[in-house]
Amino acid sequence: MARRPAGPSPRDGARRGRSGALAPGTETSARPKPAETKPAPVDPNLVLMGEFGRAQGLNGEVRLKSYTGDPQAIAGYGPLSTADGRTLTLASLRPAPGGAPDLLVARVEGVGNRTAAEALNRTALYVPRERLGAVAEEDEFFTADLVGLEAVDAAGSVVATVVAVPNYGGGDLLELRAPAGGPTALLPFTKAFVPSLRIAERRIVVALPEDFFAPAGPKPADDPG
Repeated sequence: MARRPAGPSPRDGARRGRSGALAPGTETSARPKPAETKPAPVDPNLVLMGEFGRAQGLNGEVRLKSYTGDPQAIAGYGPLSTADGRTLTLASLRPAPGGAPDLLVARVEGVGNRTAAEALNRTALYVPRERLGAVAEEDEFFTADLVGLEAVDAAGSVVATVVAVPNYGGGDLLELRAPAGGPTALLPFTKAFVPSLRIAERRIVVALPEDFFAPAGPKPADDPG
């Protein structure tokens, strides 16, 4: 079970630790799925919290992918910053259709039509690191700090980049993309598969299963499953 601080404060959603064992029902990898690489903040004092997607409907709502542990906790950090220096405030949030917990539909103050919402597409949202406070223990960190890190093997070779840190109810996962690009795949975020965190070095050490990025092919004709 992931380690999180007690209490309902908004920053609880951004800070977490790794479990020592694989969560029940979590497979070692998942069918690769397409995903966009998330932008890294230019200013290291900014922490990436989420990213807007396409407009939702005609009235100014926009899709939002949240990187906080509790996705809707992103609204509790106050005004959010963009890489070009703008300040945006989330007026409301609701779950997006489809059931993915980290995908939301947001309404932004001052955005009242589809054209303005479309202009937000691919805009990343940040908060100053000092607003989040300090992590308490060596094996605790802000989840958003993992997005964009290099994943290396035991020999130090880069094998992937962290795209996102989703949680679909069975424990935290790392969504990884191979250096050559292409679809992503999911790795359980446990010490068995992620033995070392080197966040200050902008990298983590991973133990990827064999053929981790191989696409899931069709079953043989004689496969009873």
